[in-house]
Amino acid sequence: MDAADLRASIPATERCTYLNTGATGPSPRQVVDASADFEARLQYDAPCRDGPYAVALDAKESAREAVARFVGADPGEIALTRNTVEGVNLVANGLDWEAGDVVVRTDLEHGAGRLPWERLEREVGVEVRVLETDRGRVDLDDFAALVADAKLVCCSSLSWNYGTRLPVAELVDVAHDAGARVLVDAVQSVGQVPVDVDAWGADFVAASGHKWLLGPWGAGFCYVDEAALDALSPARIGYFSVVDAGAGAYEYEPGAKRFELGTTAIAPYVGLERAIELVESLGVEAVEARIADLAGRLVDGLGERRLGPATPQSGLVPFTVDDPDATVERLADAGIRIRAIPQPSACRASVHAFNTATEVDELLSALG
Repeated sequence: MDAADLRASIPATERCTYLNTGATGPSPRQVVDASADFEARLQYDAPCRDGPYAVALDAKESAREAVARFVGADPGEIALTRNTVEGVNLVANGLDWEAGDVVVRTDLEHGAGRLPWERLEREVGVEVRVLETDRGRVDLDDFAALVADAKLVCCSSLSWNYGTRLPVAELVDVAHDAGARVLVDAVQSVGQVPVDVDAWGADFVAASGHKWLLGPWGAGFCYVDEAALDALSPARIGYFSVVDAGAGAYEYEPGAKRFELGTTAIAPYVGLERAIELVESLGVEAVEARIADLAGRLVDGLGERRLGPATPQSGLVPFTVDDPDATVERLADAGIRIRAIPQPSACRASVHAFNTATEVDELLSALG
């Protein structure tokens, strides 16, 4: 598969100029078909053959292995979730908090990386410190000063508003030296740039598959480093969390599966696995390179309106306009889909490997 093949497999590209993958990606037919075919098998065939639970659990384990392979983890370190914020909450609610404990986050965090800490601040008395950045760029000295007595750091691997890549491995080293654990929101990274959780060294990594992986809604994951597993106490428990739900005294699953509860929709995970296979068939490096070319073309055309780096670090390209919401609406009427962002008040286009130079030029022309 190449970029042209990928584009041809995405029906949405026939209906509009879609430049909003940073919000949610349009899925290829293969992904939607894989999910639908599995659901049909689960409901029509499995009840009278292998049994729904056997079919469902096999599919989950296959998806878990695909996720682990894709991000450089062991399958036992992957908990399957529904989305990024579920993974963030898994960590937020699993650590043992006391009043006065310190959480450090950046000013780049999406609501998923902000709201759980605000809740802990309100209900437990946790102190939340915010690292101010310069248009998505982190000062390591400022970071070191804030994390000196912190319990946890929450940061994005790639900022959703400026499109900048954070130096995750360096941040992790500084945080670990200070005795803090690190949770990374990687939702804007998986699918558009290589992700190696082992190289990052983070304790926890949360992400979803519905953005750059072009997977279905409702399928995400949370990586829990084996060395950090004992630091988390599951806030909820179900029959999938334990080795034997019928035993007199329960025993948690030995790995990250202990954070999974019970019967859930499996078709999204089947779609997620197929989405991963498609990205692997293109090659993540090839996806990254094509995105860099298209984003560079867009940034060059935007000129002084750009808000992100002059040399784009991702497919997320923010830019200034007089009225972001009105601009988004006007472009939508012309068949071009982007979005407005609140901080900074701007518009943001997202270019993926399935986009074309013609679409980038179309956006630039429509902006005037």
